[in-house]
Amino acid sequence: MQQHSITKILLTIAAIVIILAGVKLATEIIIPFLLSLFIAIICSPIIKAMTDRKVPLWLAITLLFVLFIVISFFLIGLINSTVREFALSIPTYKILLSQRIADLLALAEKWNISLSLSRDDIMNELDPSRIMNLVTSLLLSFSGVVTNIFVLLLVVVFMLFEAPTAKHRLAIALSSNNNDAIAQENHINRILQGVISYLGVKTLVSLLTGFCIWALLELMGVQYAVLWATLSFLLNYIPNIGSILAGVPIIVQALLLNGFSVGFGVALGVISINMIIGNVLEPRMMGRTLGLSTLVVFLSLLFWGWILGTVGMLLSVPLTMALKIVLESSPSTARYALLLGDVPEEKLLK
Repeated sequence: MQQHSITKILLTIAAIVIILAGVKLATEIIIPFLLSLFIAIICSPIIKAMTDRKVPLWLAITLLFVLFIVISFFLIGLINSTVREFALSIPTYKILLSQRIADLLALAEKWNISLSLSRDDIMNELDPSRIMNLVTSLLLSFSGVVTNIFVLLLVVVFMLFEAPTAKHRLAIALSSNNNDAIAQENHINRILQGVISYLGVKTLVSLLTGFCIWALLELMGVQYAVLWATLSFLLNYIPNIGSILAGVPIIVQALLLNGFSVGFGVALGVISINMIIGNVLEPRMMGRTLGLSTLVVFLSLLFWGWILGTVGMLLSVPLTMALKIVLESSPSTARYALLLGDVPEEKLLK
């Protein structure tokens, strides 16, 4: 009996590994599909609100179609033009960094502060091309996905047309009888509501973050304010480290191009915005709708980022939430959902 149980576990692990390997090899197909799916899920409440007000379904989808095209072309144009400017500006950034380091070393010598590092050592460690290349790779990765706009739009449009009956048909396909079909449809609704709730709140928070970053940079006279605001909006979808990734190049550029006083002011402003919005406002708006532990959120970021790249990092929390709800839907796997959940200790002891 014990040997049979061990064999079953090993077969399950082997099947999971094979499935994940297949997903990783098929990322070119899966990434546009997942991105389209989550865009359709976000848009479905908007479509429903318009159709409830007697707007024809085809007209509602057409309006969203036009809006999506405008936003996509804005992002593609902004990203491509900025990447070209960055590539041309890296030599200038290196010269400015050398000047800033020389000023710091002179100031340290004036105050009789001994530093063991030379200017060349600091230049090697703080090479601005590394940071800018990281930003460029992130932007190009996202731009590469958005560039396939025709495929994305077609899939999103077809999904939205199929949305009114898709849940019921999927529930019937996954069930063996009518009662089971109702239960399956309830689980599908839970997944959709969880994802919609999370992405809705996250979108509002990301918009607020991007607007605050734009206002701060415009006020401080920092270049590329629209770009950095857009980057902050997009990377804010990545839990835990997204705001850090967005903030580092902003601070580096401000220090290099605008001087130490403006740079420190920008650093203080960016940190304050992310601390207030990320640690005070977002948890209040999100409440306990996530139902995921902090460790699971971080591990899911690493896992889905490894499987699906940048898009996987953006969608890591919704994908993990969907997995948790699927595990909860079956009595045989419900106990595994506890591993992903954020359950207080006193409830576990009961």
